[in-house]
Amino acid sequence: MTPELLELFEFLRFPSVSTDSSHAGDVRACAAWLVTKLSSMGLQTELHETARHPIVVARNEHRANRKTVLIYGHYDVQPVDPLALWHSAPFEPEIREGKIWCRGATDNKGQMFAHVLGVEKTLREHGDLPVNLIFLFEGEEEIGSPNLTPFLQAHREELRCDVIAVSDTGMVAAGVPTMGYGLRGIACAEVILRGPKGDLHSGIYGGAVANPATAMARLVASLHDDAGNIQVEGFYDDVRPLQDWEREMWKNIPGVSDADYLAVTGSPAVFGEDGYSSAERVWARPTAEVNGIGGGYQGEGSKTVLPAQAFAKFSFRLVPDQEPKDILEKVRLHFEKHCPAGVSIEIEIGHDGKPYHADPHSDFGKAAQRALTSAFGREPVLIREGGSIPIIQAFREILGADTLLLGLALPDCQIHAPNENFPVANFEAGILLNQHLLRELAKG
Repeated sequence: MTPELLELFEFLRFPSVSTDSSHAGDVRACAAWLVTKLSSMGLQTELHETARHPIVVARNEHRANRKTVLIYGHYDVQPVDPLALWHSAPFEPEIREGKIWCRGATDNKGQMFAHVLGVEKTLREHGDLPVNLIFLFEGEEEIGSPNLTPFLQAHREELRCDVIAVSDTGMVAAGVPTMGYGLRGIACAEVILRGPKGDLHSGIYGGAVANPATAMARLVASLHDDAGNIQVEGFYDDVRPLQDWEREMWKNIPGVSDADYLAVTGSPAVFGEDGYSSAERVWARPTAEVNGIGGGYQGEGSKTVLPAQAFAKFSFRLVPDQEPKDILEKVRLHFEKHCPAGVSIEIEIGHDGKPYHADPHSDFGKAAQRALTSAFGREPVLIREGGSIPIIQAFREILGADTLLLGLALPDCQIHAPNENFPVANFEAGILLNQHLLRELAKG
């Protein structure tokens, strides 16, 4: 095993689960490990306390007349549940079938550590970097980065940069370099419907009072028509249309056909808005999704009750130029209007983040594409990402810089799921990519 992989394995072994308070010590230990690593490279490194998990910042000696590049990543990871579905211990990395299997292997430790090692290799070979570098690594991305925006605001001048690079997204297929220039935004909400003061006997009271579970099913169904179009009034008003060049380019991108989506997801059929391909629906169209729904008896067999309440959790993925708060207000009005009679409704607004969109043909965008071509031996494809990284738009608004999305994950990397994995080849290509990237960005 290479020294680079051995070091990555050390990093992966920290169970840095940010959402679980019992792992707070592990998150901190992981941050401390990063401080030691970055300091050993000759970078000026600081650990900044926040209200929850630390932020790590490192930089080289900055010089006038050089471009300043900020590289962002996160060292926290998702919980491992359900543990029984893992084929190996989630925090004991293994290599099988040319892949690294471990929680955080792709999201985001493997990808961000490729940046670190690319910088280290450049320093070792040349004694310096061609740019002013800032590493910014946080431990709260998986819980919505609650303390990063205030940190950016407080350290705006110290973090001022010309461009930002992030590898926390994906490639469309193995061996196909991919640059993202957009991310969908997100807006979340939870709805609780309440009926009787307690669960009731469904025979004695059924038919006399409303059933909150039935009411919830009707409320959820009101979100879409049979073709999958969202029925919230005004939901599509501000959606920026796809450009012709995007639609033409995406037709020829490998790995994103309907058959590819079916192969990766295991779904029996694709589904969505008429007039759009699966890739267009994921990258450039908004969605309304039910993330969880429940109410009443959940155990084995039957228990004939009329439940006292039911709940559903929703997320709405947004595209340019939709505003999360505007969408959540429209959703609130929709739920209140369509709430069935006989139940009361409570709507709890959750976290949100704005969509992001940049010009992939900017000077920095072209530089990143040259770096991808050098690292992978073929020209990259340009896509928007279906997922959300809310802090990316905050980077633009606070630091005034656009972000290059240089993902190394594959569609079957199982991020956020059991058996998360990262191809060794992508890790090694990521190290090489970062060497080329610094050189190309220095040219502007």
